[in-house]
Amino acid sequence: MNIIPTDVAYNYYIMKNNIVDLAKVYPFLSVSSVGNSVLGLDIPVLKIGVGPKKLLYFASIHSNEYITSVLLMKFLEDYSLAFSSNSNIFNISAKQLYNSSTIYIIPMVNPDGVNLVTGAFSKDSEIYIDCKRIASFFPSIPFPDGWKANIKGVDLNLQFPARVAKR
Repeated sequence: MNIIPTDVAYNYYIMKNNIVDLAKVYPFLSVSSVGNSVLGLDIPVLKIGVGPKKLLYFASIHSNEYITSVLLMKFLEDYSLAFSSNSNIFNISAKQLYNSSTIYIIPMVNPDGVNLVTGAFSKDSEIYIDCKRIASFFPSIPFPDGWKANIKGVDLNLQFPARVAKR
């Protein structure tokens, strides 16, 4: 059974429906939230595995890189199928991976931006018009296809704290 479509402009609403479907088919998946976007969209996190090694994968920090969300969701689907059928994923026992590692997946860190890039907002909506105004300050970046930021124009990838060690 294929749940995750790989041939569409993958937006927040498709992702949310896919999460519901995956959780129904694979009840060992844990679904929770890490917060909300600027526009109030839930930012889901999925957990698979029970092992002591902890891993975090996240995607779509830059909204124009929404294909990374599809990639992570497809990985999660393939891993879940391998685990439930007692088979391998990438030549590794899915059961062994499940018992040795806990993987947390945030498939779409920037859902508002992804929705902008994938056409979920109409061109006459207030959100689209406001983003187009922000984009006008960066004329070399095509709008909306080149939009990387969140819906307020903030590049989330530049918001991670970085500290320089003192020598």
